Amino acid sequence: MFTKDRDFYKTFLRLAVTLMLEQAVILSVNLADNLMLGTYSEAALSGVAAVNQIQFVFQQLVYAVNNAMIVLGSQYFGQKRMGEVKKLSAIGVRAELLISLVLFCLVSFFPQQALHMFTDDAVIAAEGVKYLNIIRFSYVFFALTAVMLGTMRIAQSVKIALKVSIVALVVNVTLNYLLISGNFGFPEMGAEGAAVGTLVSRIVEFLLVLWYVFKKEKNLEIKPRDYAHLDRQLLKDYIKVGVPVFITAGLWGISNALQTVILGHLSANAIAAQSISSTFFLLLKVTSVGAASASSLIIGQTVGAGNMGKIKEYTKTLQFMYLGIGLVLASIMFIARIPLLNIYEISDETRYLANAYMLIQSVVLFTMSYQMPVNTGIIRGGGDTRFTMIMDLISIWGIVVPVSLLAAFVWDLSPIIVIICLNADQCFKCIPACIRVNSYKWIKKLTRKAENESETGSAAAK
Repeated sequence: MFTKDRDFYKTFLRLAVTLMLEQAVILSVNLADNLMLGTYSEAALSGVAAVNQIQFVFQQLVYAVNNAMIVLGSQYFGQKRMGEVKKLSAIGVRAELLISLVLFCLVSFFPQQALHMFTDDAVIAAEGVKYLNIIRFSYVFFALTAVMLGTMRIAQSVKIALKVSIVALVVNVTLNYLLISGNFGFPEMGAEGAAVGTLVSRIVEFLLVLWYVFKKEKNLEIKPRDYAHLDRQLLKDYIKVGVPVFITAGLWGISNALQTVILGHLSANAIAAQSISSTFFLLLKVTSVGAASASSLIIGQTVGAGNMGKIKEYTKTLQFMYLGIGLVLASIMFIARIPLLNIYEISDETRYLANAYMLIQSVVLFTMSYQMPVNTGIIRGGGDTRFTMIMDLISIWGIVVPVSLLAAFVWDLSPIIVIICLNADQCFKCIPACIRVNSYKWIKKLTRKAENESETGSAAAK
């Protein structure tokens, strides 16, 4: 039965819509790069697309740190224990710094090797290196911004993320317009101009979030000194919850990068078509991402509060909502593909492949809109972070990647068939997701007892 709790619907819609718009604006930064570079040079577009695969893996790892923090922090927030949320944020900052600095060093020392994983075309690789040499400086700003916004998400302060993302988008689009083609007397920088626009927008975004967290936020009232202390006991809990999330994100990011590796070694047209179709696909996917994030917060806080009745009501209601979201998204993808492709100045072969990819992705959007929020929203938000990891290990690395590699390099099938193979798991993962979520075996309380609770229990025992 659907829940009759009006507060649930209000909270879900407020969180989901805000988080969806935030993700859409963030992705629009990449979309702006693609659209503007698509009218400038197909080589520049493909080079930036290759670099964005590195960026995608990085973003998945950054979001994994956040998601682990949110899973654990939401249960503490459901118990009104703000001190533990602040300590988790301090752990998150350290983890994000480590990830961003490691990647910065890798792409700084091995830029050519990084690009040649995704393309053998020397011209495309050269354009990618130009973009990478600048965009690498944005990694630390993006990572720290993400962990701060993740902390605000635990406290349900989500509007600030949307506001700063809009500012960042405006800055990025403006600089892209000025620097890619050299408008209004600015230098014509091509891919490097797109990188400068993104870097500056990330810095602006970071400064605005920093000001809000330390000066304006009222639910947690975080101070800079809160990041000086590391709670080792809470760190152990975080690692236990976070390792499966981190592995899942890494597998997902690498598998998506492999998709470009496979297509990139097939033809330049294939990688350009994938860049165009996947950008719009990801833009639509943010609706499900917003729904999953909102579900994770609501379910996590409800588990923390220990209300089993509401957990079951919310779980059943959310599943039907996901199916409706998937139907709408699939329809939009199917209808919008033709006018979208008309924007790009690309070859007929690239246009044909992009159109075929978008038809496939229409189906993928429907099934993904159910299984992804069930797995990463309800099940993970309820405390079970291992299930998604195990399912992805089997589905991605046991089925999808081997079959896709065989289809591309052994059976020599067309890029369209390869795309179907690469996305097949988004369909068949619906079955285990449905079985698991309706078993309710994913409900796990992750919080430790507060000190006053322990003292009360000890006193009662005496």
